[in-house]
Amino acid sequence: MPKKVMFKGSPMTLVGRSLKVGAVAPDFRVVDSGLKDAGLADFKDKIKVITFFLSLDTPVCDLQVKEFNKRASTISSDIVIVGISKDLPFAQKRFCAENEIKNVKVLSDYKYSSFGINYGLLVKELNLLARGVLIIDKNDILRYFKVVDELTTPPDYDGALKNLEDIVKNPAVSPAKSGLPSKCKPCEEGTPPMPKNTIDKLLAQYRGWQLIEDKKIVKEFKLKDFAEAKYFVDLVSVMAEEQGHHPAILLTWGKVKITLTTHAAGGLTENDFIMAKIIDEIGG
Repeated sequence: MPKKVMFKGSPMTLVGRSLKVGAVAPDFRVVDSGLKDAGLADFKDKIKVITFFLSLDTPVCDLQVKEFNKRASTISSDIVIVGISKDLPFAQKRFCAENEIKNVKVLSDYKYSSFGINYGLLVKELNLLARGVLIIDKNDILRYFKVVDELTTPPDYDGALKNLEDIVKNPAVSPAKSGLPSKCKPCEEGTPPMPKNTIDKLLAQYRGWQLIEDKKIVKEFKLKDFAEAKYFVDLVSVMAEEQGHHPAILLTWGKVKITLTTHAAGGLTENDFIMAKIIDEIGG
């Protein structure tokens, strides 16, 4: 079931992957003020406090960045504060210059919507990000994740910073258990396919996916209408491109049929099940 938030009293839908605290934080692609791609790797070995919001042109978002910029002056050098919205990089750069924002790295999700989709924070009806704060530790484990229920209200600054203190004191935790890596690996010609008994064990954990000819897994998703089906395909396409693993997709009215296989291996590999998990997180 998609998560709902409110915007001026009207219900809004958050789309994208469903993540829980304790999971390995997925990478994402955003754009900096110089129009260059950026992501988690740019903040390696840092505790990442990511504050996300709708637009710098609104008073609450304006204050959100200024508040974190002010509080960041007392924070350790092991911590980086990142602000992400779908404002254009030019507008973000101007805002930071005019308001002397030096302690928050402001980035834009306008180009790919990658951050919004990867973290389930894209507001479908507005094509903007929701508002809130998340914290990712030095090992890229998601340790704190809060989205405000009413998008016009500010986040809980004190709550986020109290959790940050706890994370600094307890920096090492084990990620939530998962039988697969969090990201697809490049696959070269000659990579061996997964044995049938391993496929059967994994497939038992995936609802709705069917094994075809012992070489492919297939699932059909039912949507409201053609537009909804196309929107779902758009979300999946962004994730597939980032993973470098591209499914065969059949789009019809209210239905999307997705087939996964690894051509270089001539059958199924871990990559297919990693991609299936991501698709399921999007499809609910």
